[in-house]
Amino acid sequence: MTVLLYLLGVVAFVVAILASIGLHELGHMIPAKAFGGKVTQYFIGFGPTVWSRRKGETEYGVKAIPLGGYVKIVGMLPPDKEHAGKVEYDEDGNRVVTVRKSNTGLFAQLISDARAAEWETITAADEDRLFYRMAWWKKVVVMAGGPTVNLMIAFLIFGGLFATYGNPADEVLHTAVSKVEACVVPAAEDGRVCTAKDPVSPAAQAGLQAGDRFVSFNGTPVRSWTVMQDLIRSNKNGAATIVVERDGRQVTLHTNTMVTPRPTDENDPTKLTPVGFLGVSPEVTFTTGGAIYTIEQMGGLAKQSAQALATLPVKVWGVAEAIAGVKPRAADSPVSVVGGGRLAGETASAQDFPLKEKLVSLLALVAGFNFFIGLFNFVPLLPLDGGHIAGALWEAIRRGIARLRRRPDPGYVDVARLLPVAYVVASFLLVMGVVLIVGDLVVPVQVT
Repeated sequence: MTVLLYLLGVVAFVVAILASIGLHELGHMIPAKAFGGKVTQYFIGFGPTVWSRRKGETEYGVKAIPLGGYVKIVGMLPPDKEHAGKVEYDEDGNRVVTVRKSNTGLFAQLISDARAAEWETITAADEDRLFYRMAWWKKVVVMAGGPTVNLMIAFLIFGGLFATYGNPADEVLHTAVSKVEACVVPAAEDGRVCTAKDPVSPAAQAGLQAGDRFVSFNGTPVRSWTVMQDLIRSNKNGAATIVVERDGRQVTLHTNTMVTPRPTDENDPTKLTPVGFLGVSPEVTFTTGGAIYTIEQMGGLAKQSAQALATLPVKVWGVAEAIAGVKPRAADSPVSVVGGGRLAGETASAQDFPLKEKLVSLLALVAGFNFFIGLFNFVPLLPLDGGHIAGALWEAIRRGIARLRRRPDPGYVDVARLLPVAYVVASFLLVMGVVLIVGDLVVPVQVT
């Protein structure tokens, strides 16, 4: 049963991500066609074609490697006389592209070859349907459509969870007891079954029960769990007189708290500090909210994601070190789709984990992937969508300035000139993908 649940979790995650990829590409294709552009291919996946079917001028299909997708929009790169050579139409209306060899370097020749590949299938009938000739705002809409769909998917999932289940990242701790620990287990072994060698917890000795609500601790009124926690920790090994409300009446209990190393630093849960310990867990509820609350939470998540993107190369290097055995893999390190599937499988097959919580965790995982993919694609570097958006915006700025100065129209922005940057970024993404996939197989991030 555990293996079956694991596989179901992996399959559910993979299907959800493939659906997200397909919707992302639709976010590009639909506005491109609506603006009169020509889309010749719509594929989910990379590599060898598994299945395809042509409908109209567009070929729809699935490829063997489910790690992305793409749509082919005709005319992404404008012609360039210097590197593309003379461009003519043959008798069938197809462009004849004569590419001359460049003597200005490798990247210049790569740009020239890319232009040739872009233009060799363009016909005279496509002249007014080329992407580079669209108005700048249409280019922005087309290229922003994909990542915007991912953000919308994340918003819908997060919004549904926050409105019904609540936000696990925004929890409220109450003064009522949800669980009483039977024994004192070292923090590093938290969650294991008690043994005969483990001392009885002070809470169990006092006779505390689930559902008890703290009223006072050593005479100090308890109005929040934070107050109660501070009182317990500062009590060290001292005697404790605890007043709780149980079944509508107040009950006074007596025990002695004991000092044990516990995580007290929210920023570093691995850091342990000797503090007073009672052995209870508070009741926890999650904050709920609607659309505005969801937008606020996603705004905070966007800031965290931006910080994560800024440190992404360092974190990927950390995964490489973990693969080499230099140091353990950090719990907050990035994961690939393979790692996401593994996390989904472990969540689905986890023992003593209610079905409702499993579904919530899986939905949150899918939403998180969509949110990060959406933000990542807005990074203003080719070959990411943000690189084309930046080119379109720069085109609008250049033309606007020219109009204000009453100067000739500077024309379209030649994004092909940024192809060397695209090659570098693509190389980094390839290396990153390989490192993360290997890391997710060799030293995976564990479900906590």
